[in-house]
Amino acid sequence: MQYLLLIHGDESLWGTMSEAESSAIMGEYYAYNEAITAEGIMRGGNALQPTAAGRIVRVRDGERVVTDGPYAETREQLAGFFMVECDTLDEAIDAAARIPGARHGTIEVRPVASHDADR
Repeated sequence: MQYLLLIHGDESLWGTMSEAESSAIMGEYYAYNEAITAEGIMRGGNALQPTAAGRIVRVRDGERVVTDGPYAETREQLAGFFMVECDTLDEAIDAAARIPGARHGTIEVRPVASHDADR
């Protein structure tokens, strides 16, 4: 089954880090990416630009409404994701726990809905 590992964190922390600190964390992410690729569970993933670059789109009464980011009044923002394919939820949770952002943020593990099961 495929799982989306959603990385939530405080994007303002990146601005407080030295170049050495941010480079070290990015190195950990590259190593994690290589590890889950070698394990054969990696299906995709990427970092996201800051919330200020995003837009919210809603349709209300047939009218499109677009709102500039940041739009979340929370301490943590969605920063990136990995798509993995694991045999069990426990295996996906193990993969999520190894994401470097789990030490200072939150990793949400979400099973991807199978359209085949819906038919």
